[in-house]
Amino acid sequence: MLLIECSKIKKYYGERLVLDIDSLKIFSGDRIGIIGLNGIGKTTLLNILSKRIAPDEGWIKIYGKSEYISQIEPPEYKKISRDMASKFSINHTWNESMSGGEKTRFKLAGALNQNSNVLFADEPTSNLDIDGIEIMEKHLSKYDGALILISHDRDFIDKLCNQILEIDDGKTKIYKGNYSHYKAQKSQEINRAQAEYDNYINEKRRLQGTIVENKQKSKGIKTTPRRMGNSEARLHKMGGQKAKSNIDKKVKGIETRIEKLEKKERPKEQAKIKLDILESNKLYSKIILEGKNINKSFGEKVILDNAEFNIYNNSKVALIGPNGCGKSTLIKMILNSNPSIKIAQGAKIGYFSQDMSILNKDLNILNNVMESSIYQESYARLLLARLLFKGDSIYKKIDILSGGEQVKVSFAKILLQDINLLILDEPTNYLDINSLEVIEEALKEYDRTLLFVSHDRKFVANVADHIMTIENKKINIFDGTYEEYQSKIIKNQNAEKQDIQKQIFVLENRLSEIIGKISMMPKKEELAALDKEYYDILNMLNKIKESN
Repeated sequence: MLLIECSKIKKYYGERLVLDIDSLKIFSGDRIGIIGLNGIGKTTLLNILSKRIAPDEGWIKIYGKSEYISQIEPPEYKKISRDMASKFSINHTWNESMSGGEKTRFKLAGALNQNSNVLFADEPTSNLDIDGIEIMEKHLSKYDGALILISHDRDFIDKLCNQILEIDDGKTKIYKGNYSHYKAQKSQEINRAQAEYDNYINEKRRLQGTIVENKQKSKGIKTTPRRMGNSEARLHKMGGQKAKSNIDKKVKGIETRIEKLEKKERPKEQAKIKLDILESNKLYSKIILEGKNINKSFGEKVILDNAEFNIYNNSKVALIGPNGCGKSTLIKMILNSNPSIKIAQGAKIGYFSQDMSILNKDLNILNNVMESSIYQESYARLLLARLLFKGDSIYKKIDILSGGEQVKVSFAKILLQDINLLILDEPTNYLDINSLEVIEEALKEYDRTLLFVSHDRKFVANVADHIMTIENKKINIFDGTYEEYQSKIIKNQNAEKQDIQKQIFVLENRLSEIIGKISMMPKKEELAALDKEYYDILNMLNKIKESN
């Protein structure tokens, strides 16, 4: 069933053509992830498709009811059903004092409660922890209308989308499949484009070589010898002129073939980033961070109670867990040299935070990163280019940059500093997927100790080799990747389910025994005891079943 169609869409910001879409149709069952660089027009496209804003040219039609989940704006509805509120673990009434994660879940619950045909979502995983993202995935996967969303969470798009819409230079292109399929198709496109370019260059060089050979032949045709008679000279000259003319015609023909060759552009090459950190900057301690008897509370709320942990040299540790469990608190305790946490001698900490306090607002991008860089300017330019600051853009002042651009400059500045212990607090927020993957690549190559907080599961899976969690006021570190950590959790959950099933089996058997004894008409006192035991066991069974 056709739900959205548009034609000849154009949208300008000033003189800049942001979107130029010939036609686009969206059907029920389509689950589309919109991707592209920061500032490329993703939110603009979503707003045009949802008719929140009008295009400058063209038309759009929506057939049926639609809902829109905004990253920033409050919802139109201030109350949702108690049943839906219960499913999302939130209050059924909107309140500005709710946390960012609660507000996001409220918006989704409200949108799903409207029985819409189309659901638009702009960065719906913002402010959500991993548990919250998984709750959102669970409910959106059951939504039976068309889903059109913007997200930098690759795992989220992978699990929910069956099409990827890429925006590049104002144009849109649809790729069938989820984000992983899109990446595979893009890789094939690049390989194919490279092969076509190589063939074009090789053929052009071959033809140019043939031209050079023929021109040499033309030059080599001998002039008439001086001692030759007039008639002989005339014949010699005519033969030479004819041969030269034929060669010149051949050269012109080859030049025409070169002109008619279908020109192929060289695919954009992405230079690899390798941080060649100075040997003198290495740490040789086995343990870089050691925490013992760590206690922290806010009023009556206890965050950490006699907790401890060790972070080993050159490990990449992802600190994950639900919002409010104490992740940022622990990071601050490390940075503030809490007496319970010992930092290895010679450790030089580089810290990334969301407030961008590392940036000097009075300097341009290049001067900012070079202000504290231990690397050559050529390397700084390479890193900035990979983060899409190319040409004269590196001379932009910080105060005119978007939030995502400031994140990238902050990250570049930290990486180029004289550090050997890198601590990152949510480094992937505000980044487009391309920039996120560049940072991910740099961190995979980083050969020092890394501690980072993130709710991005793909980022954690691709970078971390240790997983740190805060549970029951204790700090736990799992020696292994996120995938291995998840496997362990699933294994433990399955073991718990088996134990619960055994419990249920034993209790149900006991209920059958009690019913059997009651049917035998026991004495009054025994009947009362059996009756009490029956209801006690029944209550236990109900509680076990409700909690699982």
